Amino acid sequence: MPGEMKKYIQIRIPLVETLKGYNSRAFKGDLNAGIIVAVLLIPQAMAYAVLAGLPPVYGLYASIIPLVVYALLGSSRQLAIGPVAIVSLLVFAGVGQLAEIGSDRFIQLAILTAFGVGVVQLLMGLFRMGFLVNFLSHPVISGFTSAAAVIIAASQLGNLLGIELEGGHQIHEILMSLAANLSGLHLLTAVVGGGSILLLYLLKRWKKTFPAALTVVAAGTAITAIFNLPALGLEIVGDVPRGLPSLESPAFLFSDFQALIPLILVISLVGFVESYAVAKAVANKRGYNIDSNQELIALGGANLAGSFFQSYPTTGGFSRTAVNDLSGAKTPLASIITAALIGLTVLLLTPLFYYLPNAILAAIIIVAVIGLFDAKEMVHLWKTDRKDLAMLLVTFIATLTLGVEEGILTGVVISLIMVIYSSTTPHYAELGRLGETKNYRNIRRYEEAHVDREVLIYRFDSPLYFANVEHFRATLEEKMKERGEDLNLVILDASAIHQIDSTGIHMLEELIKDLQVRRIDFYLAGPIGPVRDQLKRCGIFESMEDSIFFDVADAVEFYNSKSDKHPGYPWSPAQTNF
Repeated sequence: MPGEMKKYIQIRIPLVETLKGYNSRAFKGDLNAGIIVAVLLIPQAMAYAVLAGLPPVYGLYASIIPLVVYALLGSSRQLAIGPVAIVSLLVFAGVGQLAEIGSDRFIQLAILTAFGVGVVQLLMGLFRMGFLVNFLSHPVISGFTSAAAVIIAASQLGNLLGIELEGGHQIHEILMSLAANLSGLHLLTAVVGGGSILLLYLLKRWKKTFPAALTVVAAGTAITAIFNLPALGLEIVGDVPRGLPSLESPAFLFSDFQALIPLILVISLVGFVESYAVAKAVANKRGYNIDSNQELIALGGANLAGSFFQSYPTTGGFSRTAVNDLSGAKTPLASIITAALIGLTVLLLTPLFYYLPNAILAAIIIVAVIGLFDAKEMVHLWKTDRKDLAMLLVTFIATLTLGVEEGILTGVVISLIMVIYSSTTPHYAELGRLGETKNYRNIRRYEEAHVDREVLIYRFDSPLYFANVEHFRATLEEKMKERGEDLNLVILDASAIHQIDSTGIHMLEELIKDLQVRRIDFYLAGPIGPVRDQLKRCGIFESMEDSIFFDVADAVEFYNSKSDKHPGYPWSPAQTNF
């Protein structure tokens, strides 16, 4: 095989590289994990399809081709992709605005959404746009997922209690509908649903890898069939089509695709963030690296290929990945085994789900999303960072009250605002000398640091560019004003300025001229290579070459020798207004 082709396959199909040195021990781990995840995924996939407003079988369809494609292209060895709660809720909320829930048109639009998500993620990966994950900060994701967990759980109360709930994507709408229809509660359905939640919880606490969901599904289905509970009003899944999903092109109308673009963008970003976060956590634990752009290509390929086999959008799941890892998965081959087992289930076993109660599927969803509510993060941020807590709470409240799409968009806007604010108002410090050493530190943090009333040492901890030059000049002027007539020298510690643009250069030129008029000297200490190069190109370096020093200590020593002062005089304890 030509060298270039071999390199291409290794880069684009990581499974080829991963399987080098594959042995029977690794296969045993993959086989065990593949079987266990399949047992977990079968009832979960059906439940998430119901959450998305689709017939249960579409959850199984989404658990075959996407898993195989990701296994070929993904850089994570343990990530288990498939239907997940948050993406299912986004499909329900977004597509539900364009078509009746569960209708043929709704199904077509959900599959078209998967196609769109695949295209967007694939293009993002090819154009190396994995950095976009940074636009969703952890507090925003935590606030969104916590609110989504509440909405998902509330939306399933109708199926859990046998109550007809009117459609709604805001928590207040769901609760108002629940209150209005609570008198119609079906006691048998409530007992089945409540009992299923209790049993799932107890089995989960007993053993995390135990197939609790499948056990509850099997027991509930058997009891329902034996005692003919549908005759007593218990709603069941009914006929589940048998057979593998057929190869079909998604029904594409430009007007439909245009209407779905906001939903496609949200799912593309949220799905990638969720998948990348769990994949990175497992990779760090197992001692290997993952490529964010390759992950986008893999997820995009999985969604794109899946859309031709009647799949709705998929991504990596937290709980399934954890089970996959704990069960011994060594390579993505475990996911291919999972897909094969689900394919056999769709081909042969779907009649067994006829008597599966809808209340059990609702219970599976509720138990699965409980872990998405991140109370620990809220408590942690309360103790460590109230600003991030505010971002979390705003996203949380917006998602609950405005809707899931609006909530995540609010979070993105907040993240961007915080990035802009932090960039335009970076940290700065006035420095003082520590004793008789040559060390200079922030006088706000080191009360023992001493300052010379004649010398202002100012450090700016950011690139100096158009967005923050006003902040630089304003804060420096404030410090100069505090010194008043005593000030003879300003030393700019530029060691933390790693970049300067034309606006920053222009501001420095104006500052130097202004200080000359005010008969105040200006020294530059510690500029790094790129900044020195820029200063040379614009002529500042030559004009003040005798006033540029290796570090602050050299600048102070030169000033003291020039002023014929003792190196330690007239230093005095730092006086600040902070």
